[in-house]
Amino acid sequence: MTINFKEALGVHADALQVRAERTRVLAANIANESTPGYTARDIDFASALQEQIAAEAGEPTLDSDGPLYRVPFHPSADGNTVEIGVEQAAFSQNASDFQTSLTFINMKLRGLNKAITGQ
Repeated sequence: MTINFKEALGVHADALQVRAERTRVLAANIANESTPGYTARDIDFASALQEQIAAEAGEPTLDSDGPLYRVPFHPSADGNTVEIGVEQAAFSQNASDFQTSLTFINMKLRGLNKAITGQ
């Protein structure tokens, strides 16, 4: 009997991939805080996760236009739309959500380990 890890881990494996991509996008925003004309971007987690799940299931997906562009609360004179407080808050929340998904995966794997070893 084989174990289907994709089925056993559920949505959390996909969530980790989307969260990792969002981390990359938010980190790029923070790194470009002082770059004139840089446009802050973000990823809509819910729609990106739905697209990934649909793609893996072989279902047709809505062709997304990629990252969303963030509208600043206080535009800067040089055209940069990065607001460091907003980006840091989004990055921190995303990191917390990433850790939550990791915790769920860890719990699932421990449960599988106990089932396999008969504990």
